[in-house]
Amino acid sequence: MSRLNTIRGLTLSFVYDAFNTMTEGNIVKRSSVPTERLHLWLMLALTFSTGMIDAVGFLGLDRVFTGNMTGNVVLLGMGFAGAADLPILRPALALAFFMVGAALAGRVLRRAPEGWTGRTSLTLLAVALGTAALAVYTVFVDVAAQEVHGSITTSGLALVMGVQAAAAKRLKVAEITTVVVTSTITGLASDSRLAGGKSPFWARRAAAIALILIGALAGAASLNIGLWLGIAVSAALSSLVTILGHTRHRKEKRVRQASVSPVYAG
Repeated sequence: MSRLNTIRGLTLSFVYDAFNTMTEGNIVKRSSVPTERLHLWLMLALTFSTGMIDAVGFLGLDRVFTGNMTGNVVLLGMGFAGAADLPILRPALALAFFMVGAALAGRVLRRAPEGWTGRTSLTLLAVALGTAALAVYTVFVDVAAQEVHGSITTSGLALVMGVQAAAAKRLKVAEITTVVVTSTITGLASDSRLAGGKSPFWARRAAAIALILIGALAGAASLNIGLWLGIAVSAALSSLVTILGHTRHRKEKRVRQASVSPVYAG
């Protein structure tokens, strides 16, 4: 009887391991793009989105950067020095709300493990929903003509960009912050073969620079139709990034859970 139980247990174990291997293989096969590469692509999409948002803010909402805080700090310095026609209130509010967004996302993600987690999906979903809400807001309210409504819009965009930047920082995709490319340009040049380096990450660095530039071009062009369009496209991209990232996270989680599930041995 004990031999029968042993044989039955070994058989069940073999069947389980075979099924688990086939299942994991199918999931990996369907997800042929490596996770690290997928995360890189998603962060590059958000970099393009930032270019659009910054173009909309700067050109359509009184010269305010809502993603690139370096620009706002420079604007504030020149504004405080008395430079003509440079805004002070909106860049200051954008800087403050960006920090609030980053702090809130940092608290949510603090105890989460590295890589994409459910909390990463939650924070990027908040970015998508917040950006979508602001797009709808600009459809029904003339934010370009009304000071208060314009400040609400730029502050709201800076808030969600702060959340996005903190989520990207936590995801740790090398060389991609999604909101600034100054350090990326520095790395591209200082690590280049011209500088005696080996040009690590040159492709992603160049892609980030190009995409934030193209995003700004698209954002500027979208203003010919309406302020809402660039914000809506950014919301759509954030939604797509969230869906793709969360889907991969769920697939990998199922594989991990299947690999550690207990085997019934009789």
